[in-house]
Amino acid sequence: MHAPKTAQAPTPISTASAPGQPAVKPHRAWQRMLSGRRLDLLDPNPTDIAIEDIAHGLARVARWNGQTIGEHAFSVAQHVLVVEDIAADRNPGWHVSWRRAALLHDAPEYVVGDLISPFKTAIGFDYKAFENRLLEAVHHRFALPARLPEEITVEIKAADHIAAYFEATVLAGFAEDEALLYFGSPEGISASLSHRLSALTPMPAATAQQAFLERFCSLA
Repeated sequence: MHAPKTAQAPTPISTASAPGQPAVKPHRAWQRMLSGRRLDLLDPNPTDIAIEDIAHGLARVARWNGQTIGEHAFSVAQHVLVVEDIAADRNPGWHVSWRRAALLHDAPEYVVGDLISPFKTAIGFDYKAFENRLLEAVHHRFALPARLPEEITVEIKAADHIAAYFEATVLAGFAEDEALLYFGSPEGISASLSHRLSALTPMPAATAQQAFLERFCSLA
């Protein structure tokens, strides 16, 4: 577990350079949040993570690189709401913690964005390890295990694939057979939820942000 530490000013980094050479700019690996927090992406401190910052960021990150129909982008905030809906529908006896984990499964994207799967594959495992380190810090901040039980991870991934199937076919222009090939069949959900997902409509960013916050509070 990551021990909490007191926020402090960053250690100054020397910008000295050889005489006659331009000053060397220091590298920056932290993200300034609108809340005033600063998150070190290489060594994320859970105390620097706030649900308001996550909600704000995810509501402004577009799924599918923005290649979806509608007046608004389909945001990651709306996506995780869908995933949590699916996970809860498939697992009605789940503890609230696992539903919270489903809602937060893409939380790192509030600072790193939503890279499409082909690009993540091209980057390789190092990117996934980096993303997982951020997710572990988020889990620590919100009273979840750093690593979820395998059966919970499998169910969240299944819900993620079902969400992707509906997003792909309803919003992103995929043919049904193409979506089935890449995301699998959207099985194991109720008829009423399937009907709602068949009519997905992208929300404005402010609406998605508020909906995410309200869902998180209901699962706290």
